[in-house]
Amino acid sequence: MTDVGVGVRPERGRFRQALVDIYHEHTNFNFLGRVWRWALLSGSLLLISVIALAASGLNLGIDFDGGLSWDVRVTGHTPSVGTVRDAVTAAGLKDPKISIRQDRSTGQNHVVVQGKDVAKAKQAQITKTLSKYGEIAGTTSVSATFGSTVTNKALIALGVFFAVIAVYLSFRFEPKMAIAAIAAVLHDILLTVGVYAVTGFEVVPATVVAFLTILGFSLYDTVVVFDKIKENVPTIGSERGDTYTKMANRSLNQVLMRSLNTSFVALLPVASLLIVGSYVFGADTLKDFALALFVGLLTGAYSSIFVATPILAWLKEREPRFVALRERSATQLARDAVLVPGPAPAPVPARAAASRRAVALSEERPVATVPAEPELDELDDITPPAAPASPARAPVRPTRAPSVGGSVAPRPRQQRRRKRR
Repeated sequence: MTDVGVGVRPERGRFRQALVDIYHEHTNFNFLGRVWRWALLSGSLLLISVIALAASGLNLGIDFDGGLSWDVRVTGHTPSVGTVRDAVTAAGLKDPKISIRQDRSTGQNHVVVQGKDVAKAKQAQITKTLSKYGEIAGTTSVSATFGSTVTNKALIALGVFFAVIAVYLSFRFEPKMAIAAIAAVLHDILLTVGVYAVTGFEVVPATVVAFLTILGFSLYDTVVVFDKIKENVPTIGSERGDTYTKMANRSLNQVLMRSLNTSFVALLPVASLLIVGSYVFGADTLKDFALALFVGLLTGAYSSIFVATPILAWLKEREPRFVALRERSATQLARDAVLVPGPAPAPVPARAAASRRAVALSEERPVATVPAEPELDELDDITPPAAPASPARAPVRPTRAPSVGGSVAPRPRQQRRRKRR
């Protein structure tokens, strides 16, 4: 029990500290140091999307393909999709698309049949065949010309959107930022289209509107990140070993909380449309719009950090000034790694230092003296310094006492000389 608790608590502490850092914008995640991981993830998802598009294509609605559509309100037992397909194919409808939907407000099932345009006689025969399953709620006919017109207009709108965004970002930031932002938007579109290709959801005009909304949101989040990068460009070199990639990584950490908040707040109403509006109230039109929007918002939040910024850093690191900066930073870091100070040498005792000096003198080699403090057992051998002497005074010559008669008394040397004589 104790071992498990000890192993779990540090993990909880690190997770809690990470959340606190994210909330206070004090994170230091190395987003751009693991670019190959994000490239592998995005590349795998894009490959799946391309394979799904090539294999099955998109389930285009009647507004794009053109043709006929029947909505049958089932009154009795709901037939299977295979049964309805066999019946309408025998009536003359080629390659029909069959779907069974439920009206959540009434609880009644609807059989929706779509197919290519046919002659009036075959159309009447198909209508008569479908009437066996219930009441015909409506019949819609869209010409192939109208469907192609809608498709072309959608593609034109997408091209104009890209052109305007490229011009604006090139004027507001720089052309390389525009290239990175458009690459991220294309990444979001391909992933969203891939989700529709894998799941087989029908593509209707509402889906196109959702795609345009996705583009706007993805660019909004990318512009927020790029604006912070542009603001931090003058700070390159403020840290030792700094590069453009490291500066961009700092910028991502500084706007991480803002990006998460924006994405979360935008996903809440879209999730309400998708779950409550579509699956609770049965609003199928909302489902077509909300599904594309939900997937696009998720991919847009991902691409602004893990696609657009790495592409921008990769492009900018090819510029000569940032190549020189990267080489200079690598040289500085290599020099710092060599000149890292080691542990300080241990103090050498006074006796050991004296013996070293003696050996050096005997070998006639100079040895650097190592100042050291005396040990405790050497304190007794140390004599305190003598007190400073007082200023020297001139010697006082002894004065001879005067004799009684007024003459000076002879000195002792003079008296000895007199006795010898």
